[in-house]
Amino acid sequence: MKAIVYTAYGPPDVLQLQEIPTPKPKANEVRIRIRAASVNFGDLLVRKLGQVTPAQFHMPALFLMLAKLYFGIFRPRRAILGSEFAGDIDTVGSAVTRFNPGTPVFGFVGPRMGAYAEYICMSENGILTEKPANLTYEQAAVVPYGAMMALKMIGRLDLRPGQKVLVNGASAGIGSLALQIAKHRGATVTGVCGTQRMEFVRALGADRVIDYAREDFTAGDERWDVIFDILGKGSFDKARRVLAPDGRYVYVSFKSKQLMQMLRTRLTGGPRALCASETEQLADLVAVKGLFESGALTTVIDRTFPLEQAADAHRYVESGTKAAQVAITVGAPMGSPLY
Repeated sequence: MKAIVYTAYGPPDVLQLQEIPTPKPKANEVRIRIRAASVNFGDLLVRKLGQVTPAQFHMPALFLMLAKLYFGIFRPRRAILGSEFAGDIDTVGSAVTRFNPGTPVFGFVGPRMGAYAEYICMSENGILTEKPANLTYEQAAVVPYGAMMALKMIGRLDLRPGQKVLVNGASAGIGSLALQIAKHRGATVTGVCGTQRMEFVRALGADRVIDYAREDFTAGDERWDVIFDILGKGSFDKARRVLAPDGRYVYVSFKSKQLMQMLRTRLTGGPRALCASETEQLADLVAVKGLFESGALTTVIDRTFPLEQAADAHRYVESGTKAAQVAITVGAPMGSPLY
C-alpha cells in the first residue's frame, strides 16, 4: 500500500510517499480503507518533535519529555502520521461483530497515528463508528478529536441557555466545534480569530466575531460567563476583568503556571481558571455522529491535498493562511473543496 512515511524530524519535506506492506487485521480488528485524513495540530507537532523546546510546547515540560520518549527522542518511532480519518471497512477479523465490510466509518487513533496511508487496522472497540451520512469523507475526517474534546469540555461546564461564551481561537479544530456546541446549548457566542478566518467563524453561527489583530476583547466592557482559550495564548489575569463574577476561563492548552492559577482560584472564589484535560471515548464519537446528522454541527473544508502532496498540505497549514480545515485525500479525489 501507499503511505506517507518520515524517518527524521524536521520540515514538511521529511514526509515521503512510499510503498509498504498492507496490514492484516487480527481477530478482533478491522482494516479500514482510508479515504481522507486530517492535517491537525498534533500531526504538525509530532513531525518536528525533535526540535520542539519546552517553551514552544503547549503543555508542561514533563509532558514534552513523555511525548519524546513515546514518539522517539532522536528519530521517529512511529513512521506514519495521522490520527483522524474517514474511510470504509475493508476487511474484518474473525471475532469482529460490530462492523461489516463496506461500512463507511470515521475515527480517531490518537498518538498511535498511522492514518496517512491507504489502509489502517484497529480494534473494533476503538474510537471508531459509522460516518455521519450527511458528511463527505473529508468533512468527517477533520472532526473527531476536536468535536469529542469540545463536547466533553462543555458537558463538564454545565453550560446553560442564555449564558455568554467567548471562544478565543474559534477557527481551530476544537474551537470551531466548541463554538457550535455552545450555540446548540443555547449560549450567545463570540468567536475570536484572525482576519482571514472571520467569514468561516461567522458561517459556524457565531453571534459576533472579533478580529484579534484589531480588537482586544479584554479591553472592553462586555462580560462573559465562559471564555475558552483554545491555543493558550491568552491570560486569565488579563481576562479576569471581563469575566462574570462566577465566570470561568478555560485553558485548552496550558502549562504549569495555568495549573497553579486553577488551584489558586479554586480557593479564592470569584472568577476561576480551569485547565481542560479530557480523554477520548467511543461514546463521545457516537454522540458527535448524532450531532452532525441532526444538523447541530457542521464543518467546512478549506482545501484538500492528495496523499502524495502531504508535505504541501503541512506547508499550507503552517503558512497560517488557511481559512478552515484541511484534509488529505487517499486514492481517487473525493471532489472539489467545499469552501
